[in-house]
Amino acid sequence: MHTRIAALFAALVFSSHTLAEQVQVAVAANFTAPLQAIAAEFEKDSGHTVVASFGATGQLYAQIQHGAPFEVLLSADASTAAKLDSEGLGVSGSRFTYAVGSLVLWSATPGYLDGSDAVLKANQYRHLAIANPKTAPYGLAAIQVLNTLGLTEAVQDKLVTGQSIAKALHFIATGNAELGFVALSQVYQNGQLSSGSAWIVPDDLHTPIRQDALILKKGEHNPGAAAFMDYMKGEKAAAIIKSYGYRL
Repeated sequence: MHTRIAALFAALVFSSHTLAEQVQVAVAANFTAPLQAIAAEFEKDSGHTVVASFGATGQLYAQIQHGAPFEVLLSADASTAAKLDSEGLGVSGSRFTYAVGSLVLWSATPGYLDGSDAVLKANQYRHLAIANPKTAPYGLAAIQVLNTLGLTEAVQDKLVTGQSIAKALHFIATGNAELGFVALSQVYQNGQLSSGSAWIVPDDLHTPIRQDALILKKGEHNPGAAAFMDYMKGEKAAAIIKSYGYRL
């Protein structure tokens, strides 16, 4: 009897492990913290495992084109996922907007920014950090803000450009730039700034940062990839996404 129960238990364990899949997810750098929180919940709830690679959206796109083993893309824009879809590298019908991001001008120094663009316009700083506008959608949004405010020429020599939004944040956090444009999600959680001071950039100063998800061709037959995308549309993921300052 005990042997039969043990065998049944072993079979159930084996079955559950065979159903669990590993999901390779390419993630825009701005979504690092939310993804880590979502992945932890997803793994507990589903048994699948998320293996995440973070970087600038343009870099991730190039890696996907060159055969990287990613099965899901969480982009920092809408156009990259759409392009991959049109190029036959995505699963048709799987693309959707998982978050709408906010841009913030941030300083690691408390009180340096007063919640407005006054310090930016005063132009008394030595360095202004941004992400590379060619590879990072948040960097492109930053350039659009400078253009809209008529500051591009005035700050051109002060720009410190990181390859991704994570690198731009690093420049500011380490004091290599007094301030810079980053994703609100990097410095914000549960309704407040985690540190420093900031100006949350009004949405009408740049093109909306609509972030799209896409199942890639390499994940077409992985049930874990489909399960992860469904989870991204669910209530638990939505609560985490909103807690980092994104809109849905």
